[in-house]
Amino acid sequence: MEEIRRIESQYLKDDIPEFQPGDSVKVHVKIKEGDKERIQIFQGAVLQRKGGGINESFTVRKVSAGIGVEKVFPLHSPNIAKIEVLRKGRVRRAKLFYLRGLKGKAARIAEKRVDLGDGKKAKAQ
Repeated sequence: MEEIRRIESQYLKDDIPEFQPGDSVKVHVKIKEGDKERIQIFQGAVLQRKGGGINESFTVRKVSAGIGVEKVFPLHSPNIAKIEVLRKGRVRRAKLFYLRGLKGKAARIAEKRVDLGDGKKAKAQ
């Protein structure tokens, strides 16, 4: 078991930002078309994170032309160039599948607010 963990550890990425369900992210995905390679951005809300280690994945949902689109990305995939966290969402559960049944303003996620300690609150950075 220790040998498997040692082999897997060399494939783990270390430049992954901290994000959780409810956050809005931009996922920069490497797309290979013939002999050319380009970066395509998939921007949406994180519905879930699941698994652990090399097998960890996350699901991102966006609405494109009125149709909900979800993609599951392996977290440590070499096809993911970069993950950018745009907003921190304030949610009370780990799996946000209920968003599938909502549309428009009802599907919005409130932004997490951080207490600055001096009685003031600010948006999460």
